[in-house]
Amino acid sequence: MRIGELSARTGASPRSLRYYEEQGLLVSSRSPSGQRQYEDEHVQRVRLVQAFLAAGMSSSTIAEMAPCMSEPSEEGARQALEIMGRERARLSEAIDHLAAARNALDHLIEDNHAYLARPADGEA
Repeated sequence: MRIGELSARTGASPRSLRYYEEQGLLVSSRSPSGQRQYEDEHVQRVRLVQAFLAAGMSSSTIAEMAPCMSEPSEEGARQALEIMGRERARLSEAIDHLAAARNALDHLIEDNHAYLARPADGEA
């Protein structure tokens, strides 16, 4: 199949598919005229890449797991789990930082509400 059909089947834009190739996440063959050619298994590969991206993983991190995706093995599965665990820890830390920032903002909002609720100067 050509890039347009893979795009239609996966919802990934042709530009995204070309980017996946540039990053080593997807490998196509070329027709004699130089057009990219994909097989049915590329549909699942693109969906897997999309799932990892939706989970907050960078393309470079997904590329670390590309060998695990291409040739599944127990060792590859262990390596993928290690990478995903590292990514989960990174996301958890980012969430903690965002929660702390939200709490600090909540306090500033409360202070501002308190300021607006106080009697104006000269009123009593």
